Amino acid sequence: MIAPTLHTARLTLRGPRLADFEHWAAFFASDRSRFERGPLGRAEGYRTWAADVALWPLRGYGAFGLDDRTTGAYVGEVGIYQPEGFPEPELGWFLVPEAEGKGYAAEAARAVIGWVRARFGWDRLVSIVDPANARSIALGLRLGGVIDPTLPGVDPGDVVIRHDLGGRR
Repeated sequence: MIAPTLHTARLTLRGPRLADFEHWAAFFASDRSRFERGPLGRAEGYRTWAADVALWPLRGYGAFGLDDRTTGAYVGEVGIYQPEGFPEPELGWFLVPEAEGKGYAAEAARAVIGWVRARFGWDRLVSIVDPANARSIALGLRLGGVIDPTLPGVDPGDVVIRHDLGGRR
């Protein structure tokens, strides 16, 4: 499957592009990625990014690149992740530093949730968050999610936020 294009008031959500990797590599090479599988060297980062991109043809979902609709600037990615070892599809996000604090992740995540609800009819999504990542936990809760200690994470101590979708899974 090729990723669809979604629009919000301020963002275009579109399939990944090779040029996105440069932003991804910079993020994942920095200490800012410590809650998100990082930091990663460039080669390892490319393999991880490429595996995430491959979710689109393999599973029919994946991460959307986010572009500011006014400037065209890349601001990050939001989407559905499920690398090997994840217990179920995960709603996740990251933004480039200059895009943080503007509500882009929440805006894009709401669009992705709506797309998932319409496309797959799942009962839920989860966000699996490092317990020290207070900003991502807050975002998951702001999106209407609830912390569910009965659901498995990936690493011991993960905070798992359940996003109820009201579908059929």
